[in-house]
Amino acid sequence: MLTVEEARERILARFSRLNAEDVPLPAAVGRVLAMDAVAGESLPRFTNSAMDGYAVRSEDARGASAEAPRHLRLAGEVPAGRVYEGTVEPGEAVRILTGAPLPDGADAVLQQELTETGAGWVRLLAEAPAGNNLRYPGEDVREGDVLVPAGAEVGPAEIALLASAGIHPVRVTRRPRVAILSTGDELAPLGETPRPGQIRESNGPYLIAAVARAGAEPVPLGIARDRAEELRAKLEQAREADLILTSGGVSVGDYDLVKQILTEQGDITFWRVRMRPGKPVAFGTLSGTPLLGLPGNPVSAAVTFELFGRPAIRTMLGCRQTERPVVEVVLDGQNIARGDRRHFVRARLDSRNGTLVAMPTGDQGSHIISSLRGATALLVILEGEGQVCAGDHVPALLLNDALPWGME
Repeated sequence: MLTVEEARERILARFSRLNAEDVPLPAAVGRVLAMDAVAGESLPRFTNSAMDGYAVRSEDARGASAEAPRHLRLAGEVPAGRVYEGTVEPGEAVRILTGAPLPDGADAVLQQELTETGAGWVRLLAEAPAGNNLRYPGEDVREGDVLVPAGAEVGPAEIALLASAGIHPVRVTRRPRVAILSTGDELAPLGETPRPGQIRESNGPYLIAAVARAGAEPVPLGIARDRAEELRAKLEQAREADLILTSGGVSVGDYDLVKQILTEQGDITFWRVRMRPGKPVAFGTLSGTPLLGLPGNPVSAAVTFELFGRPAIRTMLGCRQTERPVVEVVLDGQNIARGDRRHFVRARLDSRNGTLVAMPTGDQGSHIISSLRGATALLVILEGEGQVCAGDHVPALLLNDALPWGME
């Protein structure tokens, strides 16, 4: 039986970054850059005013105060988006609005709150040293700077930065196509009333959402009943996918057929991992397409997807970080026994006096779907003897890339 690290290493060795494609900038949110986005020009592009006020020569404002104001001739105006055609001469000022290019001859801007105006003149009530209220080219970005590196996920801030540099369209990694198949006679499809002995199917909807959130394109294949020919037909539809995700059918029961078909039509790399929940995890290839067989229990499917499925998707996307961040937290709640398998405990994080505290989300059975809701981390209880006690420090795998705060 493999350790979690061994299983992850064998899975990720099978994947690499997919090819790239160009998309319009507004459509790039949530996508991963396939190459560095490099500034082709400096930002700001030109020296401009940081205030509404008056462009002046600093020497004309020297010594100005409310008690001893300086009077200048008002020579014109330059709004944002326009260029002043003349030059600011000694004894002159030009009305300027925020963002407008600084006129030739001027080297400072005095904000309007420190001025008084009349017909054809402006009175300066304070000095305006050289550089006052000016934004210079390259203060934000210099030509040749890497704005967003390859492997970074594009969010609203990246959209704004790329737009300001005129980068459109953008080169991103193609979304992996992930086929999703649930197995089992006991499953009732979404929207149908379960027959006697059946349960409502939740793994498919969960994995569709999780795959999309990870940045891939889900390809739902529905449910395959516990008949080899039906499972083969469903898997045949997944041949063009970049990854096949199945749930159920990978344990040791009489109707656990995914392993059997993997052996018949492809190869199976492993099918058990020393972890809890989620020991029956299978990985192999089906006619060259990687297949990750997740357990049928809902929590087991969710945990094994986080540990193995999501990193595979992020690897195909070329992400700079393929795995969730791990932080140290303090356990709050009942003691947790160690064992011969690594235990991943669903927990909610909170901050108390600057310390991250973790509270398990109730019963940790692999069938307790309600324990997933509100879980913001998986506590990593390492193999061994004894127990982890309240107050002990424990590593926690974040289920969000940013720290989630607060309780309900």
